[in-house]
Order: sequence, then structure tokens, then C-alpha cells
Amino acid sequence: MPKKILIVDDHADLRKLIRLTLLGPDYRLQEAASGDEALERAREWRPDLLILDVMMPGTLNGFQVCETLKADPDLRGVAVMLVTARAQQSDLQEGEAVGADAYLVKPFSPMELLERVGTLLGRA
Repeated sequence: MPKKILIVDDHADLRKLIRLTLLGPDYRLQEAASGDEALERAREWRPDLLILDVMMPGTLNGFQVCETLKADPDLRGVAVMLVTARAQQSDLQEGEAVGADAYLVKPFSPMELLERVGTLLGRA
């Protein structure tokens, strides 16, 4: 049974890169362009993993989306990988504080993305 992954980033080109990297029989993919859309899709679709950009326009950034998901009894089991260009120790600590399962720093290689996703979804 394919795992469901929701790709959340306000940059369409990065969503496309992630989608093309993960394309195949192992995963079913959907995309969202904002934090609000990510929460709405997550509640409807119940993904196994969110690949979630931290810095997004709109009312919710990635940290807030992660914190909201992890506080929701129906969605707290969804794995969250935060993706960001911000790699300061304080950013990593904030990711931990909101319950992120993994943190991937941009730029990243497609192989690194595949490895991290495989580990989070138990396919490594």
C-alpha cells in the first residue's frame, strides 16, 4: 500500500522537485502552497508524512502547522519533516519544540530527501 505524502511549500518549483524525486509506486503525493491549505488537506486526506516548508506567506508558517497537527488527536501520528534554509540552532530547537520528526536544510540533494523520507516511513 503506497504511503501518502503531502508536500507543502509556497514555491511551485520546489514542490515540483520534491514531487519528481518521490514519484513512483511507493508514494501517493499531494501538494499545498500555504500553511492553511496544508492543514485543510491534512484533515481531509490523512497523509502519512508532511514535507513542510518553514517560511511561508499567509497566517501559518511551518512551525505553526506542525504544532497544530501534533496537538490534534486525529493527526498527531502524521510524521512531519520541516524543510528550510534556516539552519540556526534556534530554528532546530523550535522544530523540536513543535514536535517535528525530522529537519531537512535547503539546499538538499534528492538522495538525501529519499533517504530521510524512507527512514520516516519505515522503508530504510
